[in-house]
Amino acid sequence: MKLQFTKMHGAGNDFVVLDGVRQNIDLTASQYQALADRHFGIGCDQILLVQAATRPDCDFRYRIFNADGGEVQQCGNGARCFVRFVHEQGLTPKREIRVETAAGIILPKLEDDGRVTVNMGPPRFEPGEIPFQAAARALTYRLDVAGRELEISTLSMGNPHAVWIVEDVNSAPVAELGPQIEHHPRFPQRVNVGFMQIVSRNQIRLRVFERGTGETLACGTGACAAVVAGGARGLLAERVSVETRGGELVIAWAGGDHPVFLTGPAVTVFHGEIEIQSVLSELIGQA
Repeated sequence: MKLQFTKMHGAGNDFVVLDGVRQNIDLTASQYQALADRHFGIGCDQILLVQAATRPDCDFRYRIFNADGGEVQQCGNGARCFVRFVHEQGLTPKREIRVETAAGIILPKLEDDGRVTVNMGPPRFEPGEIPFQAAARALTYRLDVAGRELEISTLSMGNPHAVWIVEDVNSAPVAELGPQIEHHPRFPQRVNVGFMQIVSRNQIRLRVFERGTGETLACGTGACAAVVAGGARGLLAERVSVETRGGELVIAWAGGDHPVFLTGPAVTVFHGEIEIQSVLSELIGQA
């Protein structure tokens, strides 16, 4: 099976984008995993699937698959790449579109300066909506991890996030604690883990360990979650610059039930074609 694909990135968070409007795509989790493999496949953090909308008030449907082949609800950096892809590919002349996702409708918009802004919708804090096991909603929670008690914020941006404030993001134990928090039993669907250093009320530095992928150079929903977590605690302003290892993202949130706006780059790297079955065979052969 030959697939046409486009390689893109948003602040270093890289994607394989598949056009499911003009070609029939029905892949297994193993096949998505093979595409994401950086040695035997194309290599990416996530695969983005563009499909025709299933509801009349939307322009497209957006599905996201992590590097482990599992489908997830939302990806902010991917949403920016999504709108650039459909515009560049001539699938729509619109610069702002309505896109249905597993987490609800998002509204990505191409800005005049080349960046993309996405209305990510309001954050959700109720433990059952994250989901997170807690007796009641709180501003922060105590989480026992590897013999340490961490004070975290947790919320959903269409996918679950835990945010931990650290003194220095460069020395934060991302590789050590990231997977342990991701798989903590209080997060029944696992969780994305943000390590946030507050520089000022208008600037943070952030590293994110994404569920099903590991640490990425940037995470759009992770940046949103970090700014929301800091804003809810009165530590951050309404508009915050987020410094990631892949570049700068800008998050705006007015608090409460207001939507979160994510602005950042979306870059097309190259287009190609791949024989998915041969890649899967090579990957299985190395297992």
